[in-house]
Amino acid sequence: MRARRPSPRWLAAAVLLALVLVPAAVAASERMGRRGATAALRDTNGVAVGQVQLEDRGGGRTRVRVRAWGLSPGFHGFHLHAVGICDPNAVDPATGRVSPFFTAGGHHNPAATSHPAHGGDLPVLFADQRGRAAAEAVTDRFGVRELLAGDGSAVIVHAAPDNYANIPTRYQSAQGGAPGPDADTLKTGDSGGRVVCGVVKRR
Repeated sequence: MRARRPSPRWLAAAVLLALVLVPAAVAASERMGRRGATAALRDTNGVAVGQVQLEDRGGGRTRVRVRAWGLSPGFHGFHLHAVGICDPNAVDPATGRVSPFFTAGGHHNPAATSHPAHGGDLPVLFADQRGRAAAEAVTDRFGVRELLAGDGSAVIVHAAPDNYANIPTRYQSAQGGAPGPDADTLKTGDSGGRVVCGVVKRR
């Protein structure tokens, strides 16, 4: 008996199926290989107010996604900080006063640069009149493995907007009357107190 040849229609269907399934399998494999992390956001009372997702996207890029609620309306500084400890009752040893989430340290800043060139500097987070915020950004200033190394890292939402130290030299700082941003502005962009914190953890 002669073996039946596959019909052209059957071959076309098989080729089409391969064109669909193979790229999907490759994409799924790539996604499984990507490093990811999350940070559960809580306010100074320990109430859950959102979540941040971080994912390596390849080529040295990291995608940051945030969903938050319960914030005051308006813009908020949004940064990765250098230590993965979120203590709402932390005390600033310099002042002896309670400074929520002081334990998260300064901005993630391995290159020891000034704000807004810190590795952990991100676009400001905007909360609507109901206190809800959602944003996504892609950065090449840090990777997920880097954030999880050592003493970890934390996501901080600040009380005030971040001006990114954008103080023109026609303005004089309060520190010695020098033109442009002062030392405090170069540290945090005058984004105020820390109102929300989340420790970065492996997904």
